[in-house]
Amino acid sequence: MMYQGAYTGKILWVDLTKREARSEPTDPELARLFIGGAGFGIKLLYDMVPPGTDPLGPDNVLIFAPGPLTGTDSPCSSRMTVTGRSPATGAVGMAVTGGHFPAEMKAAGFDAIVIRGQSAEPTYLAIQDGKVSFRSAKKLWGMNTQDCQFFLKEELKDQNYRIACIGPAGERKSLMAAIINERRAAGRKGLGAVMGAKGLKAIAVRGHTQLSIAYPQRFATAHNQLLKRFKSSRSLYSGLSKYGTSDAVDVTCELGIFPANNFSATGLFLPIEEIGYETQAKDIVRRNPCYKCPVGCSQVRVAQSGDYAGTLTEGPEFEASFALAGNTGVTDLSALYLADRLCDDYGLDNMSVGSVIAFAMELYENETISPEETGGLELRFGNHSAMIELIHQIAWRRGFGAVLADGVVAAARQIGRRSEAYALHVKGLELPGYDVRGAKAHGLNYATSYTGADHNRGYAAQEIFGSSIPVAVDRFALEGKPELCAWNQVVETALCDCPTFCSFLFSNADAFLQSAEPGLSQELTEHRVATVAELLSSATGIELSPADLIRVGERVNILARCFNLREGFSRQDDYLPRRMIEEPIPGGPSQGHRVSQEDHDWLLDHYYEVFGYDRQGVPTRERLRTLDLAGVADDLVSIGLNPR
Repeated sequence: MMYQGAYTGKILWVDLTKREARSEPTDPELARLFIGGAGFGIKLLYDMVPPGTDPLGPDNVLIFAPGPLTGTDSPCSSRMTVTGRSPATGAVGMAVTGGHFPAEMKAAGFDAIVIRGQSAEPTYLAIQDGKVSFRSAKKLWGMNTQDCQFFLKEELKDQNYRIACIGPAGERKSLMAAIINERRAAGRKGLGAVMGAKGLKAIAVRGHTQLSIAYPQRFATAHNQLLKRFKSSRSLYSGLSKYGTSDAVDVTCELGIFPANNFSATGLFLPIEEIGYETQAKDIVRRNPCYKCPVGCSQVRVAQSGDYAGTLTEGPEFEASFALAGNTGVTDLSALYLADRLCDDYGLDNMSVGSVIAFAMELYENETISPEETGGLELRFGNHSAMIELIHQIAWRRGFGAVLADGVVAAARQIGRRSEAYALHVKGLELPGYDVRGAKAHGLNYATSYTGADHNRGYAAQEIFGSSIPVAVDRFALEGKPELCAWNQVVETALCDCPTFCSFLFSNADAFLQSAEPGLSQELTEHRVATVAELLSSATGIELSPADLIRVGERVNILARCFNLREGFSRQDDYLPRRMIEEPIPGGPSQGHRVSQEDHDWLLDHYYEVFGYDRQGVPTRERLRTLDLAGVADDLVSIGLNPR
């Protein structure tokens, strides 16, 4: 029997090759076992995409999936995941985004939109109250993401449409291309290239569906408890609410883990005065919250000085500040704003773009590449004009930018000359903005995340912000880090990526509540999980205990790992780059720290034990059986693996 509650009860299936769309009921078993968001995306990806599928071919899928709490009154829940096989890594590609599109998609009538096939000509989808039309995007091809959204709202004669689209980078299938809605990005992993390969320029959604709540009084009580917890956090109010994530520049500099110059000068280059949160705060002109978000961490800034004074951008978030300033050695704040703005306009992931430019700068400085190869660009750390020019070139695949357009792995392969030593990535995904030689659980997450080096799959707030949830830790220590990394990955999936919630808030809400009272950390941990379980149960009518919710987090992470195993990934892909293992941090509070090969082996062995894997990282049959994934063991046997 179909449930009542916050699901719309429908999934939209789109075939771009046939230009057909149909809706089918949302499977109650899918909802019970996987909830929504990343759970829906990874389960459908595993079932629909056979091993070896070309990520840029018609048989790959793109799955847009909000969670059941999206579109309700639950705070900070207008989030969705976009999932497909990543062309950048070959692994699971799952990106999370916010804004207003996720809630509007639910209002348009769907719990998920599943897209496969390839259009013979540029196309966009217009979806209104459950009705789908295929429309020509020939006029839109070549437009940047902001102009595309403006144009479509005019063409559809309704400014309330919400639009997810690609820019020139996605059209040219850059493996760093993102999908942009408003100025929110489903970034990294190259999913914008998948959309471009499918000939799909945009999806526009509009709707009036009123979501029901199965048990309104229970939901209101749980909602108020969560909101009270958020509002009592000085990390959210006024920290994140006032400054956005830019305060992490100062935090990571003070810890000595703010990466600089392609991670070669961490601890030596600490640009707090130039790009820290107080400096950035002077340029804030307004907040721009996501739908039903009481925090509003997204800030609109206008550069008041510098070579690019007058530049407006929504951001930059911390990761943009790391990638487009710290990692490239740039100190002109207006250049950071412009670079961030250009990435949004072109539809590029700013983290990967900054990383590949930093990679090229290090090669230029050590004379691996010459001015003749760069077209005369002087790619020295700190040269903001060269960085800006390269972003233009990358988006259009022109000049030296064409060499860099698919990220560090492809660029190193093309350049050769042992340049791969400077290509810092895990599974093909460039490193995010924390030097994990000084934060061991965070580093283990980079190494083992099913998407590659991804800070948001298991953010170690305990090491970065001093959170004592579930335990306070020494960030340099190894002991307890496998358990902590697994806990972070499972809980973030269960509490954020599936329901869906903004993980920024859960990472920060209790970050500064220390365990001064005996049992406080345990109490807060249990409260956090129990509150989300109650929100989901009361909203959907599907009863989930806290233990059930944790099992969902385990199930999704392990199924994603099995997808990667099926694609040929193994233990050898769960290691950090050589620089993290062999070279200590050169200066600052984390000076001398690294993750040695011996330490990394120890961490992996124990992490695998926690998750129920063998020494090669393959889940056991019993572990799969207990998570209702027994059939997956047979899939692994069919490709030559033997779950014991």
